[in-house]
Amino acid sequence: KKVTFQDWIRKFTTLLIHKLDNTFHKELFLPCSLVFKHDIQLALFVLPHILTCVLCNDSQDVHSEISQEIMTVMTQFSSTKDVSINLAESAYMCSQAIFSALDHLTAWIDYKLSLKKSKNPDTQCKIEGVQAFVKSLPKDVLSLGAFRCQAYTRSLMYIESFLNENRGSLDSNILEFIQKLYFNLCEPDGVAGVAALRTSQSSLSDQILQYQSKGDHRNAAACYERAIELDSDEVSHREGLLRCMMKQGELTSVLSHVNGLQTEKPQWMQKLNVFRIEASWKLGQWDDLEKFLKMDPNTVGNWNVTLGKLLITAKQTDYEGFISQLKRVRNEQMGPLSATSSERHSYHSCYEYVVRLHMLQELEEGVMLLKNLTSSVGDSDANSLISSWQGRLKATQKSFKVQEDILSLRRVVLGFAESKFEREIGMYWLKSAKIARRTGHMQTAHSFLLNASDFFLPDLCLEKAKWMKNQGNSHEALLTLQQSVCKQWPDVSLHEEKLTGSSTHSKALLLIGQWMEDTAHCDTQTVLKQYKSVVSILPESEDGHFHLGKYYDHLMSVLVSDRPTKTSEFLHFIIRHYGSALEFGNKYIFQCMPRMLALWLDFGSKVPDNVRKSQERTTKVALTALNDLMSKLKDKLPPYQFFIAFSQLISRICHPNSEVFSRLEAIILKLVANYPQQSLWMMVAVNKSTHPDRQNRCRQILEKAKHDLPHIEKLIADIVKLCDRLVDLCNKQVEPSKQNSMDKICRGLIRLTASSDFSSIMVPLQSSLTVTLPAGHGVHPDHDPFPAFQPTIWKFDDKVEVLPSLQRPKKVVVYANDGKQYILMCKPKDDLRKDSRLMEFNSVVNKCLRKDPDCRSRHLYIRTYAVVPLNEECGVLEWVSNTHGLRNILQRLYQERGVHLSGRKLKEMADAAKSDPLKLRELFVSRLLPLHPPIFGEWFLRSFPDPSAWYFSRLAYARTVAVMSMVGYVLGLGDRHGENILFDSTSGDCVHVDFNCLFNRGETFDVPEVVPFRLTQNMVHAMGVAGYEGIFRRSCEATMKVMRQQCEPLLCVLKTFIHDPLVEWGKVKGRTASSEATNEKAIKIVKDMEDRLQGKYKSRGLPLSVEGQVHTLIKDATDIDNLSRMYIGWAPYL
Repeated sequence: KKVTFQDWIRKFTTLLIHKLDNTFHKELFLPCSLVFKHDIQLALFVLPHILTCVLCNDSQDVHSEISQEIMTVMTQFSSTKDVSINLAESAYMCSQAIFSALDHLTAWIDYKLSLKKSKNPDTQCKIEGVQAFVKSLPKDVLSLGAFRCQAYTRSLMYIESFLNENRGSLDSNILEFIQKLYFNLCEPDGVAGVAALRTSQSSLSDQILQYQSKGDHRNAAACYERAIELDSDEVSHREGLLRCMMKQGELTSVLSHVNGLQTEKPQWMQKLNVFRIEASWKLGQWDDLEKFLKMDPNTVGNWNVTLGKLLITAKQTDYEGFISQLKRVRNEQMGPLSATSSERHSYHSCYEYVVRLHMLQELEEGVMLLKNLTSSVGDSDANSLISSWQGRLKATQKSFKVQEDILSLRRVVLGFAESKFEREIGMYWLKSAKIARRTGHMQTAHSFLLNASDFFLPDLCLEKAKWMKNQGNSHEALLTLQQSVCKQWPDVSLHEEKLTGSSTHSKALLLIGQWMEDTAHCDTQTVLKQYKSVVSILPESEDGHFHLGKYYDHLMSVLVSDRPTKTSEFLHFIIRHYGSALEFGNKYIFQCMPRMLALWLDFGSKVPDNVRKSQERTTKVALTALNDLMSKLKDKLPPYQFFIAFSQLISRICHPNSEVFSRLEAIILKLVANYPQQSLWMMVAVNKSTHPDRQNRCRQILEKAKHDLPHIEKLIADIVKLCDRLVDLCNKQVEPSKQNSMDKICRGLIRLTASSDFSSIMVPLQSSLTVTLPAGHGVHPDHDPFPAFQPTIWKFDDKVEVLPSLQRPKKVVVYANDGKQYILMCKPKDDLRKDSRLMEFNSVVNKCLRKDPDCRSRHLYIRTYAVVPLNEECGVLEWVSNTHGLRNILQRLYQERGVHLSGRKLKEMADAAKSDPLKLRELFVSRLLPLHPPIFGEWFLRSFPDPSAWYFSRLAYARTVAVMSMVGYVLGLGDRHGENILFDSTSGDCVHVDFNCLFNRGETFDVPEVVPFRLTQNMVHAMGVAGYEGIFRRSCEATMKVMRQQCEPLLCVLKTFIHDPLVEWGKVKGRTASSEATNEKAIKIVKDMEDRLQGKYKSRGLPLSVEGQVHTLIKDATDIDNLSRMYIGWAPYL
């Protein structure tokens, strides 16, 4: 136990060299042992290779000796708190060296197995020997060893492997251990998921973990107090209570508590003194800090004690001693940092030490600034440092623990010269309160607010009111904020307010208006007046204009939706304020732009060109005013804002009102002029429409574009020709093969791209077709929403791969002008307009998820790719690389175990049941499930052997499956068999393809689909011990919550189907020349989706809560009766 890491690595590696029985290996590595004394990095490098060579021999004695050494390293310290920091560091580094060697063994085995099976029995024997050694190591011991050296992802991987090997071992101790792992990984969803597995009542320690993971330190403290009552002689309960008090900001109480225990339990002071030291420096009680440090001068290894020593040295203006001590502390952080960073993907594991170095850097900067304040340093240098610190904080993880540690240190450092930095210290208190409130640490936030109240900050009233609102005191929060506004801005004239541009005042007024609306606290006119006061004080307020327009929109839908003349009055206000919001920023672009266009176009479709009645004349005048307003907005707003609704615009080109169409045409022409490549790719399907009106209107726009923009005339002609050739390629009947030649299948495409005057046409990629909004506030009128360099088509590869699926899609390779190759899939006999609209819908969902704090912290998103319809029967899709179908993955894993049922055999078994629910259930439960035990989790272990990569890939898997499950349910997405769900072998992401079965079409199949999404046993198995509890369930709830909140912008994307009917929906309402299609089935489908977003289950009964809706969906998706009734080809047993 007293051997240092350097001695151990030298001795262990040398010992292994002498165990080598291969002469060549021995001669190769033996000279290296002479270098180990001078360079242990060489020993670290060769250890995995030497270990592999040693294990390749068949000596069981050697295997046992090595296994014993590994177990000794894993168990050398039951707790590193009981040893010196140097020995603890050695323990960590010895363990990390072992883990790196084990990773190498796993990689070596995978590599050997990936090669063609060797006919040499000796080689096969070596592989089996190494496999047997790795398998013989007890995974539970390795897991505990990894936990002690803070390798939490590795520990979780080992404990789950142990549970898979020893089914039925999931007792309460293991559940508590896994909860601790998720707690240390800062994954509260994981903690909640494991808690849901418990069948017995939670113990105090379980409850403490759950409360702490959610940031509920008050209830955690209550549990600790109960634990103290039960066992008052256990010091760990006191430590836990003190930690909770520290987290809640009760620093004075911590000092009193420890001081009270000093006489009662003097033997505890060595462990509890560290809390007094931390509380003292955070409170700035320097005399007490010096006294507590002297009481225990030998305490090392505790970070807060180390900071206390640095701060007291700086406070005493011993700058030379401070720099010397700072250098030593930095070096102390490098040991654990280097040990942790020896693993790949280890940034998450070593982030604690990165944050410590971050804090040391700011401590040094702050102390050096204060040192120079008395000399030549001016306000500009101090302002520069504060500005730099703001940027540094933004770069850190959005975690309360991380950011609060940094902010508390800043407050203390600037407190050395409080009179000069009084405002900054107050702002840091307020920032801490805001972070604590947003992360649910409400008691802590209140403590910080009390501290911030000493600094008389204008924003304090806002944060205090928000805290009250989060506590559930909506009425009190509203009254408090109103009183604060009257007190802080009593008699400010409108002119003075405009000059000062008080954003804080306008924010407060806006918040009052929102809370008045939400709580129905005031009448309509009062709320309107409140919102108007915001834009009066701050005319460029993006938030003010949006909420005012939204309130008018709400009033119109409630009060006058059935009165056209009154509707027109509201419409002008709504569109004007939505337009003003867009004029000042992009924060609400996906709410404003689609809604604004929909209101204008829908109102215009109700106004005929030839008016006769007086009521029609009134609406005609109103429409003229709206048209003029839209024309002004077209000139005022940057074109990229309109481009986010391009599909909506192009779906309405058959608008019946000529005046509206002329404005609509002008907007589309502006987009074609600014973004010709993207616009033309999105118009080609309309140009080939089978509906004559749509085709003629599109061609009319293109002809006008050629006339007005002669420089793109050739581009338009070439892209139309290119799409014609791609349609020919899609429809060409070719047998599945990898040897087809483009020159034989579609020579016209080769000739077109080989032409010397062929235009530079952009490759249709997701990155080139997706609008990127400008960063930061403001509208940025000159912003380019697309990449500066967009790959253009140079030529097509001659090799064409025809895939063996039903439609015979063709996989082609495009050579671009950037020297790279891009893969596209040309798919015939499928209307890809649905896929294209769904990708747009998913893109809007992604943007909504990124804006929501809960979803952003969980990294929720949908994997999307480019889909370009060429006409109503075929199109081009961007190929998604590195993906594998669920069915292929599982079939390969089952075949390795000798499990294989042919499609014919499965069909015979299903036919024998004759659609009898009882027989189907019996077949499913008694034959299919036992024959196919869940094994999908093994694919993640093989694809991601590195523990951190495995952990994050599995998180990405569970979360992307959850998001797409909720989105798929809302859209009625079916046919989710194993070939339509892919998994990325580089990230674990779930990627859905083939969206032909939308809008609950699966319910009309011969064997109706009765599950809302795919959540079969293998899908659940890959989510880990907790299954669909925890991470999956919470991600589903967060996604559904955002989709409900953003119902309107999401439905605006889907409502394009009403005016762009799908071929399979058949005939639409009769139309005349230049009339607009309206599909009644599409209207019903959009209504059904709206019901789902409101929580109505199967469009009946009262709406469910988000949690209730998710619970019901998961229950239906995993129900044995439902799964047994699914079509056998859907493979519900997999």
